[in-house]
Amino acid sequence: MDMMYIWVGAVIFLALAFDFINGFHDTANAIATSVSTRALSPRMAIVIASVMNFTGAMLFTGVAKKIGSGIADPATLDNGVQVIVATLISAIIWNLVTWWFGIPSSSSHALVGSLAGAVVSADGFGALNEGGFTEIVKALIFSPLIAFAGGFIVMWLLKKIFAKSSPHQINKGFRTGQIITAAFQSFTHGTNDAQKAMGIMTFALVTAGLQDNIEHIPLWVKISAATAMALGTSIGGWKIIKTMGTKIFKIEPINGFAADITSASVILTATLTHLPVSTTHVITSSILGVGSAKRFSAVKWGLAGRIVVSWIVTIPVTVLLSALIYQIMLLFM
Repeated sequence: MDMMYIWVGAVIFLALAFDFINGFHDTANAIATSVSTRALSPRMAIVIASVMNFTGAMLFTGVAKKIGSGIADPATLDNGVQVIVATLISAIIWNLVTWWFGIPSSSSHALVGSLAGAVVSADGFGALNEGGFTEIVKALIFSPLIAFAGGFIVMWLLKKIFAKSSPHQINKGFRTGQIITAAFQSFTHGTNDAQKAMGIMTFALVTAGLQDNIEHIPLWVKISAATAMALGTSIGGWKIIKTMGTKIFKIEPINGFAADITSASVILTATLTHLPVSTTHVITSSILGVGSAKRFSAVKWGLAGRIVVSWIVTIPVTVLLSALIYQIMLLFM
């Protein structure tokens, strides 16, 4: 039993480390457009993002429950706590690698892929909850497509509505509006992304026999996960901010507003339906959709293509990585 407590402690430490890294890895998601258009200073943007991330993380639990039971049943896994340790090590490695190279990859894809890989490595394909896993993957795939279409439509409508307005007045008004949308986007980021670590920690508690079911997310789990993400957010991820805010296309305040309101709406809808989505994919796709509506040739599609490649490879790479890590751990267990 003493050894089990050590393993659970390792899960909690790694889950909070993942959440912390997720915070600075994905900070760009919420504030890149508002910083690039100078609607907010970097310091103020990070303060707003940190506070709103924490607030969003504390108010919802549906996504945590989906992550905790949708991919596998924690009560039936052999070496379930060790499976979670391998999952988190894999996801953290991938997050750090992509952060280092400034690639806006998905922490959600990394976590889902890593958990699936570790589960299969431990107990075979039969241990996967096929229906739940498929539902999660569908949400991860379709949400960026919805965000792209939504960004295109919102920007097209704004262009029509303000076609005869002064560009200076438009930029001034939407620069102010971006303060609100950046806060909204940070809030929705917390409602979805922070819950993934909550789900993983609760998964480990059930597996270790320290909790009966996944339906109850302990208050200390919610507070610790929300705090870790908020602290990570406070550090920021400037390499990814540069990619998201300047390298896809030249963003003006009206474009940033359109992208923010679209992506935040998609993420909040996913949270309300208890589906984990990639905030990175959703926000990047909304920026691409807005850029396409502004002028198709304005988007740097070569960079966009490299980002999409990172999306495609994340799940298979992390599946293999976590499976390998689990097998290596078995040698020392």
